[in-house]
Amino acid sequence: MSTHTSMTAPKTHSTPRRAAIAAMVGTAIEYYEFGVYGYLAVIISPLFFPSEDPATALLSTLAVFGSAFVIRPLGGIILGRLGDLFGRRIVLLITVIGMGSATAATGLLPTHETAGLWAPVLLLIIRLFQGFFAGGEVTGAATYVAESAPNGRRGFWGGFTPMGVAIGGAAAATVAGVCSGLLGNEQMSEFGWRIPFLMSIPLVILSVVIRRKITEAHAFEQLQEKNELPKSPLKTVVTKHWKNVLRVILVSFGQNVGYWVGFIFMNIYMTQYLKLDRTTVYWTMACIGIAVAVMMPFWGGLSDRIGRRKVLAIGFFGYLILVVPMMLIMGSGNVPLAIAAMVVLALPMPIVQSVGYPTYTEQFPTQVRYTGISLSFNIGTILGGGLTPLLATSLIASTGNLLAPGFILIGACAVALITLIWIRETSKDDL
Repeated sequence: MSTHTSMTAPKTHSTPRRAAIAAMVGTAIEYYEFGVYGYLAVIISPLFFPSEDPATALLSTLAVFGSAFVIRPLGGIILGRLGDLFGRRIVLLITVIGMGSATAATGLLPTHETAGLWAPVLLLIIRLFQGFFAGGEVTGAATYVAESAPNGRRGFWGGFTPMGVAIGGAAAATVAGVCSGLLGNEQMSEFGWRIPFLMSIPLVILSVVIRRKITEAHAFEQLQEKNELPKSPLKTVVTKHWKNVLRVILVSFGQNVGYWVGFIFMNIYMTQYLKLDRTTVYWTMACIGIAVAVMMPFWGGLSDRIGRRKVLAIGFFGYLILVVPMMLIMGSGNVPLAIAAMVVLALPMPIVQSVGYPTYTEQFPTQVRYTGISLSFNIGTILGGGLTPLLATSLIASTGNLLAPGFILIGACAVALITLIWIRETSKDDL
């Protein structure tokens, strides 16, 4: 056994970089699609849900957006089970192909004008497919990176998975900004909205090429060699690790609200409600996304040194105290100040995103890691990502209070901060 370990050790030292890049690219596709849908929601809502009331059409579009989150746990359970039984690599290929195909199909859909009721029905079906495969993507990527990284460096390398989150969002904003700037509002509504969705095709090809070259995670290979693979991963997670499932749900709830309110929903807030120039907002989001991505390995690396819980607490507390003041500044009518406020509000995002994923993976043993994180994180994503944009829009429509999304974020961060008290510190653990 010792001979085998010495022979495979070099691979574990060279794998983290390849694993991190493969995870980052695939996760970028997932969040590119969700970002594109969020950025274009205002444009496509009257095309699929024609209504005299723009708010009603937008709510319908966001409800379909949320449907992709509702099915994520099912995708996470099925794909996580496959990942725990047959390996991480093959499932990561399946998820990226499935997500990318659904994204491209969205760009080919007929609108209500040509297909009537079938248009929103087809949009809903495709969103469900997209959500199913997304349920196993970022959790599988985080699992793969954690199991490929050496002890004491999982936070640093784990920061590359959420880097894909930021890059995907930035890419979505960039493509939306270019299309909006070149085509204008009329042509964007006519055909331009399709282009960002179809742009997922080259991204998928790139990701498949990269992921085909990666090897299986070292920790999973060791389980295979010892014949210690689980017979029923989901049952084991639910019966033996339910406390960790609950903790990850609550912390990831805060993480997801931070991303979808603090980043994606702010696009709707600034364009739909504050009436800022759409192209300016897109480019602002793109630049913020790139800056956020660059910061993530730093915060992940810091969590390796001082602990996951401390760094996560910094991020959640940052959201909690910044969101309302920054939203007030955005509403001042001064465009440069609004952009500056958006930059400040985005500062906690790389902290929470980069440290959250390695923390979640470390809460579960290797035998059921993929299933455990997929189940718990995806439930947190439903609560924080799928329902939040719809809830925020509904509250604004019913109360007229534009700060309602900020109060949602404050509540979610308070829940996450309290939960961190019971999260086990795992930065020094051996997986």
